[in-house]
Amino acid sequence: MEKTKIKAHSAVLIANVIFGLGVPVTKLLLDDWVSPMAYMASRFIGATIIFWLVSLFLPREHVNPKDLLVIICGGLLGFVISLTLSAWALNYTTPVYFSFIASLTPVATMALAALFIGEKLSGRGVFGVIIGIVGTMLMVLMGWQGGSGSNDLLGIVLALLSMLTWAGYLIITRSVSTKYSAVTQLKWIFLVATIAILPFSWSDLQGATLYSSAWQWSGMLEMVFIVLIVTVIGSFATPYAMRYLPATTVSVYINLQPIVASLVAISIGQDVLTWDKPVALVLVLLSAYIVTKK
Repeated sequence: MEKTKIKAHSAVLIANVIFGLGVPVTKLLLDDWVSPMAYMASRFIGATIIFWLVSLFLPREHVNPKDLLVIICGGLLGFVISLTLSAWALNYTTPVYFSFIASLTPVATMALAALFIGEKLSGRGVFGVIIGIVGTMLMVLMGWQGGSGSNDLLGIVLALLSMLTWAGYLIITRSVSTKYSAVTQLKWIFLVATIAILPFSWSDLQGATLYSSAWQWSGMLEMVFIVLIVTVIGSFATPYAMRYLPATTVSVYINLQPIVASLVAISIGQDVLTWDKPVALVLVLLSAYIVTKK
């Protein structure tokens, strides 16, 4: 059992390093090759094909209809809504601001758990939430005064909504994550996600520079990285880890994303280091530590 938990911790650790790397790569794709809707459709279509192909070589699992409904609803919330909001957020703000907002996920997860499944929130937890809000407001105010994104305030709001919907996904799917394999869950999640997003993204896919005669290998390799590494491998690790770890524990590892994304984004010139970024990061990470520490 201890070895299984180590594997679960390792899986979610690797996943969030991958997600952190995916943030600046996503920004490159949105700037040069695809719209947010075409980006999401590409991710979902690619992941659907891969997970259904992989499932053909694994033992077939019968999914209870009620559990399938939970998987589908959680998938729509955590993947269609949350990831689409993420793509739009990165279209307006910088990878560093976006990743700092993602650091609030443990706080949001605990707050939603207290609200919907009756978990008690301690005084220390409330204090942690307040610190997290202060850190977020600092980023909002600085972004509004003049960040380096095209519309930092709108991007930060969209990032907040994305973070909340992802926290909701972690809570909603916790019960089914212990019953079924990650591949079984994800093949249904991405199939439904693809069906849901295609009607809204078909025209964007047809007009995307990446899928026109102007395509280049650099853009295609960036999309392959997002589909294969970030979407397939990164998404696989989350439900796998949730079979053995609480949702809040899984969410804590999201704090790795801003560190990885910030280093990459600043190193390739997507963002600049200003005083508010490290201050906000310290506040958000301190918030997550206070709330999640037993």
